[in-house]
Amino acid sequence: MVQTDQLEFQYKNKEQLFRFPNITLKEQEHLLILGKSGIGKTTLLHLLAGLQKSTAGSINIDEVLINSLSHSQLDKFRGQHIGLVFQKSHAITSLNVYDNLKARLFFSKKAIDEKNIAALLKQLDLIETKKSKVNELSVGQLQRLGIAMAVIHQPKLILADEPTSSLDDENCEIVMNLLQQQAKKHQANLVVITHDARIKSSFKNVMTL
Repeated sequence: MVQTDQLEFQYKNKEQLFRFPNITLKEQEHLLILGKSGIGKTTLLHLLAGLQKSTAGSINIDEVLINSLSHSQLDKFRGQHIGLVFQKSHAITSLNVYDNLKARLFFSKKAIDEKNIAALLKQLDLIETKKSKVNELSVGQLQRLGIAMAVIHQPKLILADEPTSSLDDENCEIVMNLLQQQAKKHQANLVVITHDARIKSSFKNVMTL
């Protein structure tokens, strides 16, 4: 469950104040947030992820008010319950694909189940590259690794920042299908923030900022 109420954010030394519409997502409900550049999409994603703290309002994820948590509590909650798919790869370049996923589980303080890792790599068509270093992967493989790292710890909320904006139509559809499949498998909420209107038909809940 994801719920926000009267959420506001203002960057220091800047006049612009972002006010965001309220969000209410029940279990396994998904949301697409559309908007042009500069409208506050990524800011909203960072607030939902606890990477930034709201100026006002509240964020409730799985019955936890995350903006009332201390920094250490928030780091622990994010690591265990939130999966982030970034525009750029955040994989550890000195590790191979397999060890990146093991490291993600280690930092989430989750048990390292090698069968689950292998199953996820197979599902995302990465099993042949499990011993490859990050810089040896194609763009598509890097994106799939990003999804794997976002869901390996079975989060309650998957947040994706512009996951399809640089993709052609075929790969756009592939990435969206993978995200939705993984959200369904882990019974998670999926929130995608983008200016890419091609994926609008994939969502029942759409918000435009």
